[in-house]
Amino acid sequence: MTPEQTLEAIVRAADSKKARDITAIRVFEQTTLTDYFVVMTGTSTTHIRALSEEIELKLKREHEVVPHHIEGVTSNWILMDYTSVVVHIFLEEARELYAIERLWSDAQKVDVEPYLVKKEEEAK
Repeated sequence: MTPEQTLEAIVRAADSKKARDITAIRVFEQTTLTDYFVVMTGTSTTHIRALSEEIELKLKREHEVVPHHIEGVTSNWILMDYTSVVVHIFLEEARELYAIERLWSDAQKVDVEPYLVKKEEEAK
């Protein structure tokens, strides 16, 4: 999978589990660590674990892609490293504290809107 396809699959999986405020930033011009960061918020520690599990399950089942590394499963911030895409799943307070988007403010934001379920479709 290309980094862009991985990004799309991650955003779709997170959105299917009701992640809040999903954002993505392209960081490959700022670092050699990864191409993209995906940042999202969960409503509880149970929710952020469910988001992590859904992303891992869908990428493995649908694309045969597994994370290189996962950290923080028992905390308020879960990091999933898919090499070309690093996923940050936060509780709201932790997201505000660590401010990933502010730290990487010189990176280009990615429009994830095309990957999200439309509100009209949810109502069906």
